[in-house]
Amino acid sequence: MRMSEGLHIYRAGPDQVPGCAGVVNDWIDATPWKPRVFSRDAIEGMIRDALPVRQIFVVGDPVEAYLSFDPETSKIGALFCRRTGAGVGKALLDHVRQGRDFVWLTSDEPNLKAQAFYRREGFVDCGFIDPEPPETLRELRMEWHA
Repeated sequence: MRMSEGLHIYRAGPDQVPGCAGVVNDWIDATPWKPRVFSRDAIEGMIRDALPVRQIFVVGDPVEAYLSFDPETSKIGALFCRRTGAGVGKALLDHVRQGRDFVWLTSDEPNLKAQAFYRREGFVDCGFIDPEPPETLRELRMEWHA
């Protein structure tokens, strides 16, 4: 059985915000090419602020992975997993794509592993976006169409 089978995906509430922020912050700290432009507390604040206006789905208690989705723009704003290759990210993508015919996202230009994952999931490259300060990395826009 793949680990993704039987995963409990649920909507995040205020209690899951610190866990979501922990997943992001730990990833930033472990990723040499990703500069830290926001403090750990600022990232938690951004996720807390997004909670009422985004659909934020999580796996695990404590949080192992999360996906933030804006249904108005069909944009996946974030997808972070503590462990890769276990099917959790795919399960979250499948969950948010269910019943939709289009979603899009951006990936930091150096994040080649994420881009390869998204391509395997049917996303196509749509061009680079220059960073908006304080961000410093270009992003690749990727789109999925059913």
